[in-house]
Amino acid sequence: MEYELLGWPPDGPKLRLDHERFSYAGKFVMTNTGKAVARADDGRLIAAVAFNEDRTDDGTLWLRYVTVARDRRGEGIGPALLRRVRDRALERGYDRLRIAVNNPYAYEALYRSGFAYTGETTGIAELILEHPAPAADRDWTERERYQAGLERFRDRDLSADEDAFLASRRDSDPPERESTPE
Repeated sequence: MEYELLGWPPDGPKLRLDHERFSYAGKFVMTNTGKAVARADDGRLIAAVAFNEDRTDDGTLWLRYVTVARDRRGEGIGPALLRRVRDRALERGYDRLRIAVNNPYAYEALYRSGFAYTGETTGIAELILEHPAPAADRDWTERERYQAGLERFRDRDLSADEDAFLASRRDSDPPERESTPE
């Protein structure tokens, strides 16, 4: 597996992804977002992330779109790519990274990558997570924060697989944070 940061905003490259293999494929043709990718050993692109600076806070980088080839999902490629982008962004001087997620699988993957639920949602009901994880306070422990986000998904009309996924995490602690492999 090879990971590559292709460019920072606002001068990111266009990526033409196959819409049958990747969700959000059309979002990667914009050139005002930075991009990073993961490639299989044969050089074939298998994951991508697009990101840009917050319009009102130049210390915050928003991860906008994350996609993994449909036939490679569940292998940990997305979280590994996100950890690499996270690490490069922190080295570049960003204070925090944020992302909005719309499904429990992405929520879990982001937690494994060191992000945590902020308690906020976007106008389209996506949950906002950030890194570094917001500090636990006396009213909301890390476990309660994690479960609060899962609870927001439980209130939605989900697939049977998503319902089973959420049931398997009821009353559990957040997943362990994975480190970036060299």
